[in-house]
Amino acid sequence: MRELNADIAIIGGGVGGVAAALAACEAGKRVVMTDPYAWIGGQLTSQAVPPDEHPWIETHGSTRRYRRYRELVRAHYRQFYPLSVSARAETYLNPGGGWVSPLCHEPRVAHDVLTAMLEPFVAQQRLVMLRETRATAAVVENRRVVAVTLTSKSGETWSLSAPVFLEASETGDLIDLAGIAHRSGTESRSETGEPSAPEIGDPTDMQAATMVMALDHVEGDHTIDRPADYDHWRSVRPPSWPNPLLDWRYPNPRTLAPVTPRFRPNFAAHHESHEDALRVPDLWSYRRILARDTFEPGFLASDVTLVNWPMNDYLEGPVYGVPDADEHIRRAGQLSLSLLYWLQTEAPRPDGGKGYPGLRLRPDITGTSTGLAQAPYIREGRRIRALTTIREQDIAVAQRTGGALHYDNSVGTGAYRIDLHPTTGGANYLDVAALPFEIPLGALIPEDVTNVVAAGKTIGTTHITNGCYRVHPSEWSIGEAAGTLASYCLDMGLAARDVWASKARTSELQERLKQGGSDLAWNADERLPA
Repeated sequence: MRELNADIAIIGGGVGGVAAALAACEAGKRVVMTDPYAWIGGQLTSQAVPPDEHPWIETHGSTRRYRRYRELVRAHYRQFYPLSVSARAETYLNPGGGWVSPLCHEPRVAHDVLTAMLEPFVAQQRLVMLRETRATAAVVENRRVVAVTLTSKSGETWSLSAPVFLEASETGDLIDLAGIAHRSGTESRSETGEPSAPEIGDPTDMQAATMVMALDHVEGDHTIDRPADYDHWRSVRPPSWPNPLLDWRYPNPRTLAPVTPRFRPNFAAHHESHEDALRVPDLWSYRRILARDTFEPGFLASDVTLVNWPMNDYLEGPVYGVPDADEHIRRAGQLSLSLLYWLQTEAPRPDGGKGYPGLRLRPDITGTSTGLAQAPYIREGRRIRALTTIREQDIAVAQRTGGALHYDNSVGTGAYRIDLHPTTGGANYLDVAALPFEIPLGALIPEDVTNVVAAGKTIGTTHITNGCYRVHPSEWSIGEAAGTLASYCLDMGLAARDVWASKARTSELQERLKQGGSDLAWNADERLPA
């Protein structure tokens, strides 16, 4: 086993891991970052999910580096793609015109841009990126993680040691391997005091994971082979749903009333607001990442859209932390392919016919041989038992009168509704209006180990509040704060807990974050309910 040493070891190269690496490398630290997949970027890339963002994202409520990432994505399209005259004139170019985000773009472009942002540090030998490499064991001594064993897809192994480890994985891999105290699934109402929490908690009751797939629609019959599990998925009806899973109708996430969306392949629907689109959703344009009329005539034969819909949310078990996790991942893929087969062969059309055989998988978009994403979309992973736990009553509009809870030790900001998908335990959608919020320093710091910092979705949220802290810009802000905190700790010879315990040290950390371009608070009017 080869030895690897770093100042900061980052386990997970998703959105938070990349943000942490950028901050730490720019602070002059030697970093090793690992990720299990071929593409870095997590939600943006291997999971194939366009960014879920808030209304102010073009100007503030994130970090300077995150906004630079978004600018570089747009610059990529402006430089290398034949944009239409009107698209080229748009300040806030949206390549796909999707309504889930003002920047719906290809996962591969996200990977290329993130890689380009990190490449200068690779050239300096300040950063080592180990893709397709998993953490498989950890050594803990005296409340410190001493070393982590890494295993590549090809079977190579390393022993990685560092003074500071950042937990930036999608499911909390380091938390599990190092035995760090954590929560998963749901907490009980008596534990958290949250109005929306269930009476009885269940660590295996998690939000659905989804195997996203990429589709276009062209002439011809592109019907896939009937999936082996199709008959099963054709008969499944989730609890409290108005009909079977493979059907056009599903519960409105906010009202739970049945909703029937539109499905219009290659229909030029652009510039719908998220709120307007939710009233009568159009599934084709929902997560569309390439729209034909964004480009010069003839450049694309079809739009390209990503299918991350209610109908392919996988509800039959957790995709991590259980002995049959791999089987659940396989079945989640079968669900998505079964949805496609239903769309191609049985889905009712407005003209009275059935099926859209012109729908075609796009493996080139996802970087796989199947057209499915490289990884399941993980909405919640393990969450550290942190010095600060963020609860529903800290951020929910119904529970607050003067804005979300303010933290003197805020290390970032975010904004999103508490958006929980149906769960493996049978709960339906939960949608709670939330205020623009802050990220408290204590939420990044575990109670029990001294040299680990959470740098992504593994921070100290509950099942409920994870529903708004999990989205892309918030995860980036968390990662950037973690990378800056780790660098500061190394410079000062301190543990993260020492910084948290000192107002003076916390102020110095916050000054570094502000100099690096992080927004730590919202304007007074933005903190209040709309």
